Amino acid sequence: MRVAHVVASLHPDEPENGLVDLARAAPAAGMEMVVVAISTATRSPVAAELHRLGVPVEDLGSAPWDPRAVSRAIEVLRRHRAEIVHTHIGNADVVGGAAGARLRLPVVSTLHRIESQPADVGDRAKRAAKILARRRFVTRTIAISQLQRDWYAGAAADLVVLPNGVTDPGPGDPAERQRLRDRLGAAPGTVLVASVAPMRRGKGQDLLLDAVAALPDSAPVVVVLGGDGPLRPWLEARVDRDDELAARIVFHPSPDRLPLLRAADVMVHATRNDAMPRALVEGLAAGVPAVASTSGGIPEIVTRDTGVLVPLEAGRIAEVVAELAADPDRRERLGAAARRRFLDRFEAGRWARELAAIYTGLLDARPGALTRR
Repeated sequence: MRVAHVVASLHPDEPENGLVDLARAAPAAGMEMVVVAISTATRSPVAAELHRLGVPVEDLGSAPWDPRAVSRAIEVLRRHRAEIVHTHIGNADVVGGAAGARLRLPVVSTLHRIESQPADVGDRAKRAAKILARRRFVTRTIAISQLQRDWYAGAAADLVVLPNGVTDPGPGDPAERQRLRDRLGAAPGTVLVASVAPMRRGKGQDLLLDAVAALPDSAPVVVVLGGDGPLRPWLEARVDRDDELAARIVFHPSPDRLPLLRAADVMVHATRNDAMPRALVEGLAAGVPAVASTSGGIPEIVTRDTGVLVPLEAGRIAEVVAELAADPDRRERLGAAARRRFLDRFEAGRWARELAAIYTGLLDARPGALTRR
């Protein structure tokens, strides 16, 4: 079946970058994909990887809320002979939903966020437009967590829960792991704690710095802040001003999270609002125990068998990190359980097969459709 995924953009930090994982698993699930980006995507590394995997990427070149994007999307959907339209985030629901409805195609929408933050007049109008589009155009809505499903109940059509999947990274190279640990200053006997959330407001790096300051001097811990973002200069400046923080914290501004997760003994994810953070799923895949907040859909990823859920309190985060640093057997048990949970619930092949089943059900339910075998 041919599925057109309509997205607002293809920015590497946005949830739509999970389409790369889906593209890898789609052929085995009987799906062909095309990705339609409303805003410019030509320089996106996500688009480049989709092209490498043989997935066409169409760039509508439209402003975020340009009404002409609908007619452009209709032309693209016709040209690629799409059978299903699947929309992701924001104006993609409006544009993709309207285009799919015009062509009488089933429309699926995935909810990637919980939009509970304060909003001005413009934000409220956009939210109202997205809710109206889901009610009018969308045939099936996918929530990526149970919490999200409960939050959107009544505002979306035929809600089902299906977490996004991640490609199984497989076992890493122990020699590469050790080389990275050496570069990051994790001497023998040191516990490497990684944070890989984007460095922007609400992702918890400020709280993590407070927790590092509260660690006992005896804890053999080095903390690595991976990735990048608008808050990185502020975080670096704070570390530079504090000798105790500077002795424990290393910045690793690589866009590739997997090598750091493979090198880590523990990951910390102290975000204040996250529907279903991909970084934590990648941590499960790498077999890394997590210390994570209880916000959003995080408790649906991290369980007491795979990590420790903590309140957003620096002292409690420091306490749990110190406990795990002192207990390698517990870290090993949690990491093994994390890997098993990933394979059972979040592996991309499983995600693709369940999506294909949803699509097939919608195609078979159309008036006059022949039952697919």
